[in-house]
This record gives sequence, structure tokens and C-alpha cells, in this order.
Amino acid sequence: MAEFKYQEPFPLEKDTTEYRLLTKDYVKTVECDGRKVLKIEKEGLELLAREAYADVSFYLRASHLQKVANILKDPEASDNDKFVAHTLLLNQVVSAEGQLPTCQDTGTAICIGMKGQDVYTGYNDAEAISKGVFETYRDRNLRYSQVVPFTMTDEKNTGTNLPAQIDLYATQGNAYKFLFMTKGGGSANKTFLYQQTKALLNEETLTKFISQKVLDLGTSACPPYHLAVVIGGTSAEACLTTVKKASAGYYDNLPTSGNEGGRAFRDLEWEEKILKICQEKGIGAQFGGKYWVHDVRVIRLPRHAASCPVGIGVSCSADRNIKAKITEDGIFLEQLEKNPARFLPAESPALAPAINIDLDQPMENVLKELTKYPVKTRLNLSGTLIVARDIAHARIKQMIDEGKPMPEYFKKHPVYYAGPAKTPQGMPSGSFGPTTAGRMDPYVDLFQSLGGSMIMVAKGNRSQAVTDACKKHGGFYLGSIGGPAAILAKNSIKSVEVVDFEELGMEAVRKIRVENFPAFIIVDDKGNDFFAEWSH
Repeated sequence: MAEFKYQEPFPLEKDTTEYRLLTKDYVKTVECDGRKVLKIEKEGLELLAREAYADVSFYLRASHLQKVANILKDPEASDNDKFVAHTLLLNQVVSAEGQLPTCQDTGTAICIGMKGQDVYTGYNDAEAISKGVFETYRDRNLRYSQVVPFTMTDEKNTGTNLPAQIDLYATQGNAYKFLFMTKGGGSANKTFLYQQTKALLNEETLTKFISQKVLDLGTSACPPYHLAVVIGGTSAEACLTTVKKASAGYYDNLPTSGNEGGRAFRDLEWEEKILKICQEKGIGAQFGGKYWVHDVRVIRLPRHAASCPVGIGVSCSADRNIKAKITEDGIFLEQLEKNPARFLPAESPALAPAINIDLDQPMENVLKELTKYPVKTRLNLSGTLIVARDIAHARIKQMIDEGKPMPEYFKKHPVYYAGPAKTPQGMPSGSFGPTTAGRMDPYVDLFQSLGGSMIMVAKGNRSQAVTDACKKHGGFYLGSIGGPAAILAKNSIKSVEVVDFEELGMEAVRKIRVENFPAFIIVDDKGNDFFAEWSH
């Protein structure tokens, strides 16, 4: 007969994270029934959450920035890889000034906490953490992105970025450990679950499966990515929560082999194999090249004999993850990089010059200029853009359905799919990078048939319907770099004014003036789509 033996499911080795001390206040130890119990005051948990979500919105890990910098040194990296990498580093230098967050989508606040059984709070921990979230989003130049439903179809923005997602677990000891993250819609949407079977688990089938399924990631979540692939799991949700933590580097110190107890482990051989698959796709850091992903984490889990869940997900170029801990020595937060300028090269990468495009000409003239150049051409845009995204598009379609004319601004100017963060005092704009283009795909053919959306600017790959519409109506889709929202706000966006649907907050229609706004021709008026070779 088998003997009982407990196996820790995720046996992490020593934590090598560098922490900084926030405070020694709000914590003390007391003796209780012969045990050393850590008592944490509510203000301590509020402070930790407030500081964690502030730091992670403006600073990134040094290890992440080093990987971005390495692209600039790689002779195999394409010009487009290097242009994106250099722009992301410049963006982080701006963000680290503490005014403009790394990305305009400052995300859903997520907290994963491991609370030792010898930790005592005596209050609602989730409420204290939520208070810290509330204060950071209120006081800093972050964006409110959370909407709450009142009926199945009616919803509104909370105006606080609450609710947060807070998952707390009990463990041994008298320490409280955390992983805080902010997850934007772009990368959150690129989390996939595939319910497979034992038939998947041979080298040839698994290689083919991964090679096909990673394409579902596309580029709309702002690569280069930290990619996580999880094979197995005692349930679908166990698989996916492992994906999320693995993409954040939380499971980097797992063992590299399995055992009879079913411990989770990293498979380093498959990590190398999948990294090579991703490099060979040629997708690159958004516009072609080698660096679609920085690295890959592959984690193998136990499974029910009848199930084989496979999870795939990413942490994007806004790699916003930060660990923390509360011990008897105080309240500690992971040390993020406060001086990202040290990762910049002495000289900017030598690249072919971009084509200057004046957007303030009549639309007909701008289209005639764009038609001269092939897809992948790098552009410098200057002039006026209209900013509109999901809800504004739905409103305009409703107007058309009711027999009302399309607003003239949609015909006169290119449309930029974006929604800004709050504007810092004395600046023309808050962080203002592009949002995922694909969400607006259903509107393109109708709008272009009425003379609108003739030039669209956003991030990520799009459906065949958009390529067909652009060919039919003579339109263009230009790809903006996903990720560098802070530097776009500081250097490229010169003025912002709300022109319609003011009540929609960050979803309102705006008119902005830009200078030297970088973009690439992705879909042209001849039926060419840069991403077509791998996305269709």
C-alpha cells in the first residue's frame, strides 16, 4: 500500500529578489501559545499596496530592461527590432520621472498574497489593499479602466479603478508575501486555454501544436513578450493562474525535473525550443524581426488522466510585476530600476530614415502620398489625429443606424485608437499609447464606405475584413508602436481637446496634434497586409 507523503506543489528555492525597506512601522511580534505571531496594522497593508502600485506603474525591473537593451547589441536583430527596443528604453526614462506612467492602460490592479498562519491582522485584508489601490489611482496620473455592470448590458466606469483582483492564500510561517501586478487589457486578452488530451504529449505533436497556437498571441499585446506556456494542471483555473504567475517571473526558481509527488517544474529544454520557434516566425518586436519574445517559461504540472489543459500567456513590454513581503523586520518592496537611462546605448541605433507625412493636408492628398510606399515602411506623422476607441465607435455606428450623418471629423482626419491616462499638471497630455486595433475591425468596412476611418492608427494585427475594406475603399492601417505611451505624450503629442461624447471619460472622442509620431504601414490600399504571412 502507498504511504501518505505531502508534496509542496510549487517548491520554490531561495528568493533572490532584491528588496528595499519601506518602513519598520505598523509591524510587531507577540507571543501566543508559544508561537511568534506577526501583527500588522491596517495602515501598513494600505501603505504597501499604495507604494507597490505606484512603483510598478512608473518603474520596471532591471532584468527586464537589460533584455530590451540586449536587442540593440544583437547583430541578428532587425532595424525594426532595434527601433522598437530603443523607443521602449527612451519611454522608460520618461516614465521614471514619475509623472507619465509606462503605459496609458494602467491596468487592473491584481494582488496575490501568501499569508503565513502566524500572521495576524484582525481586519479585512482585501479592503486594506483596495484602499491602497484607490489612493494610488486617485493621486497619480493613472487611468481608470474598470467598468461595473448594473444589468447584463448596462455598465459604467467606476472612476476609481476599483474593484481590484485580490487572491489571498494561507501558508506556514509568520511572514506575509505578495506579488502585485497591473495587467492592461492588451496582454490580459492574450491569455489562452486549450483543453487537450494525452495524445498531445509527444515531441512531434506538441511542437506542431505550440508552433500554431503561439500565433494566437499576435502583436497587439505589445511585444517583445515574456512568454509562459503551462502544460497540465489539476484544473483549468490551476493551469491559467500558473500561466499568469510564470509570465511575471514568479516561478523562475522552480526545480527543473518532476517527481512522484507531482511537483511543478520548469522544462528548460522546451523553453529553448519554443524560444527558437518564436524567433523563426519573423514577427519580431511588432514589425518584423527576431524579438517577438524576450524569453519563455515552460512549466509542467500534474493532470487528471482524462484532461490535459494547456495555457499560454504573456507579460508585455510594460512588464509591471513587483514582489513584496512583510516580516518582523518591517515592510519590504522589490527594488525596481529608478535609473533606466543607464541601459541606453551611447548612440542611437543607425537606421534608415523615416518618411515624413503631413496629416494636415486634405485626406485625398495624404492617401496619395501613402500609396507610394510598401508595407513595413516607417513613417513620421505630423498634424491632426482624431482619437476614438470602442464605445465611441459603437456610438457613431448607432448614429448611422438611426439615419444620422457620420461626424465630419471622422472623414477629415485619420483616427487613432487610444484612451489616455490622466494629464499631469502643466503638460498637454497624459500617457497616450495606442490600443488594440482588432476591437474596431467590425466597423471598418461600414465607416470607410461613408468616407470615414480612411487612415487608422493603432497597434497589433487585424482581420482579413480590414485588409479587404482597405483594398475596396482605398484606406490604410498604420501600426503605432505598442508600449511607449509616456514618450509619445512627452515628445509627440502637442495638444489634446475633447470634441465629442465628453461623458465617456477616457473613451471620449478627442482631437490631438502630433509631431514626429512614429508609425509603420501595415495594411495598404492594394490588399497587402504585413502580418498576412503568419496571421491568416
